[in-house]
Amino acid sequence: MPLNCTQKLIKSHLVSGEMIPGSEIALKIDQTLTQDATGTMVMLELEALGLDIAKTEASAQYVDHNLVQTDSKNADDHLFLQSASKRFGLYYSKPGNGVSHPVHMQRLAKPGKTLLGSDSHTCANGSMGMLAMGAGGLDVALAIAGEPFYLRMPEVWGIKLTGELQEWVSAKDVILELLRRHDVTGGVGRVIEYYGPGLEHLSAMDRHVIANMGAELGATSSVFPSDGEIKRYLIEQGREDDWSELKADEGATYDIHEEINLSEVVPLIAKPTSPGNVVPVSEIAGTPIYQSYIGSSANPGYHDFAIAAEIVKGKQVADGVSLDINPTSRQMLTDLLQEGHIASFIQAGGRLHQAGCNGCIGMGQAPATGRNSLRTTPRNFPGRSGTIEDSVFLSGTETAAASALTGVITDPRTLGPKAPRVKEVKNPTIDLNLLDAPLPVEEARKVVIQKGPNIASIPAMDEMPDNLQVPILLKMGDNISTDEILAGGSRVLPYRSNLPEISKFAFENVDKTYYERGMVSVEHGGHAIVAGINYGQGSSREHAALAPRYLGLRVALVKDFARIHWQNLVNFGILPITFVDEKDYDKLHQGAILEFSNLRSKIQEGNEFEIKIGETKEFIKVRHALTSRQVDVVLKGGMINWVRDQQQPVK
Repeated sequence: MPLNCTQKLIKSHLVSGEMIPGSEIALKIDQTLTQDATGTMVMLELEALGLDIAKTEASAQYVDHNLVQTDSKNADDHLFLQSASKRFGLYYSKPGNGVSHPVHMQRLAKPGKTLLGSDSHTCANGSMGMLAMGAGGLDVALAIAGEPFYLRMPEVWGIKLTGELQEWVSAKDVILELLRRHDVTGGVGRVIEYYGPGLEHLSAMDRHVIANMGAELGATSSVFPSDGEIKRYLIEQGREDDWSELKADEGATYDIHEEINLSEVVPLIAKPTSPGNVVPVSEIAGTPIYQSYIGSSANPGYHDFAIAAEIVKGKQVADGVSLDINPTSRQMLTDLLQEGHIASFIQAGGRLHQAGCNGCIGMGQAPATGRNSLRTTPRNFPGRSGTIEDSVFLSGTETAAASALTGVITDPRTLGPKAPRVKEVKNPTIDLNLLDAPLPVEEARKVVIQKGPNIASIPAMDEMPDNLQVPILLKMGDNISTDEILAGGSRVLPYRSNLPEISKFAFENVDKTYYERGMVSVEHGGHAIVAGINYGQGSSREHAALAPRYLGLRVALVKDFARIHWQNLVNFGILPITFVDEKDYDKLHQGAILEFSNLRSKIQEGNEFEIKIGETKEFIKVRHALTSRQVDVVLKGGMINWVRDQQQPVK
């Protein structure tokens, strides 16, 4: 049977299960990626699991999110991550080396491999002919320890690319076009695979841009073939021996079919407050902006910055506009400096920041209240920028640079018929100075992990009781993101390795009383939350499950879940259930009591069961989508308890 690229990657890594869409499969993981906002918890989980040395082919810990050192917390955590990386046999990318996804692509990504990362944008490395997926930190910790990764076999959504991008249109507009068509849930349960003659006109980094924001569609991953362009890129990076071909067989088919004619794509922009709220730039041209932000894993390539520099070269940014330049890797920053592009930005009035995620995750560059920010980042969920009532638009770099000059959202095609030509760097910089390789095993075993005063061990989690009477502490609407469940930013993320402290920020953008009410609920058996569709979209941060669990969350009842957050709830012993009849959502209100009787046997015996609304005595039907293995995990109180019961400490 002819196979497409996704099927080939899955088949070659299949540990258990059948490749039938919707059924559970287990995959061998070759590489892992962690970043500092999630990695501290992963290192604590590796310690709890009793890991000796990483079992993967390559695992890397990046420091790219928490770079602002306003006190000792982040600096202490950097030392913790560095020592833990040495102890467990991981690569360690130091602060200033850049954003994890493009750096991993430069230095470690290999065609034909699987990559699991505790960052939802890990899928960006699907550009390299990998099956690259985001997951919760505990899933990544288990993969580092040599355990397979469990997921539902996805459908494969084949997107045929034809034509060639017009002047002033970029790869960012391609993924925005998909979001315009399908919104933020269009890729749920699917891997997006790109093929067709249009690929000839997309560079490796163009593909990275498109694969990166597959996460915004809710996709499990995005896969590109490994062809001559990927070989060229690896040669450029001094890694030709890491190249191997990956292409679909002649006659391969897809579960879903779609086509994008690149010649018909126009400059697009996502309006607040969702990446799926996409319209042509021309439709809202003239809207004033306060900030134009260039960088992030969604536009991380040399060309992304260089073309913006050429657009503003010799000109001045509009009065009152902050042009923020956020380089995405040390290598690329060196090339931009050598080619004079940084000077063009600075002379035009731009502000240069260090190589890292920065304002994308709310670490600096927060916009002013009541002003519009135009960003090349992947997300514009409410409050993600660091400003609670923000107004963030998403675009490609051409639109961002053109708008910086005019002070209003501007269709870059109005600047002239031809976009500036960017001269490619003949010998791109290769910089390993801030990337530490793993130590030899015997040396690694001698390393003592350094823990600062802000690092707290993960508390024990109790098993799921058989009978529950829990109040609905929060009732929410659709598309609640993990940024709303537990914000990022410089106030919150320094506590990422201190669960009691970070829990104080849980749901603060939804209800500032949640923490206090949650602490009370712990003493009375816990609580439930209710929400609409796509609950938990966005970041993979497991703190968005772990902090509410610490505050007594036992049940999440929603219309449907985002993939990674659903798995994180399971991992920490929270029962994720959905309505059989979504009209029952309207019967519930905040404060109502949900009664679960004989819960343990009910979720073991079937996927549907009834629960009682205490005050009305009415019953409603709910369902779970857990496999028998996941049921056992939830009943045990979470994955750490389950692993401890399954095996001795990992050696």
